Amino acid sequence: MTELYNKTSEKEKRQFLRNNMPPAEKIVWEKLRRQQIEGCKFRRQYSIDVFVVDFYSPELKLAIEIDGDSHFQNGAQAYDYERQSFLESKGTRFLRFTNQQVYQELEGVITIIAQTVCQLRKITPL
Repeated sequence: MTELYNKTSEKEKRQFLRNNMPPAEKIVWEKLRRQQIEGCKFRRQYSIDVFVVDFYSPELKLAIEIDGDSHFQNGAQAYDYERQSFLESKGTRFLRFTNQQVYQELEGVITIIAQTVCQLRKITPL
């Protein structure tokens, strides 16, 4: 498990990110925690290799990223693309939302997550 997921070497980074979550991530976490969406367990600030994703369901290998302002700065989108491509090559599926979507369309964001969980469970053996 620790060869790729939640490596000990990334523990401090994960803890720092958990303790300093941006407001949009906190809002989404309140909806994801305690298996509130389709009974699916999500973890926050989960590392895969040297990368930390905002939220992750080990059951479905589903990562959820909330993109704040830093994701729209110079070079950030290319980095995000390379990072996501690497993680997808390891079997991780992605959903991405912006802070604006979380603030303005939270119910829509939660609906998309719930629909994706249901879809992946149909194609992923438990």
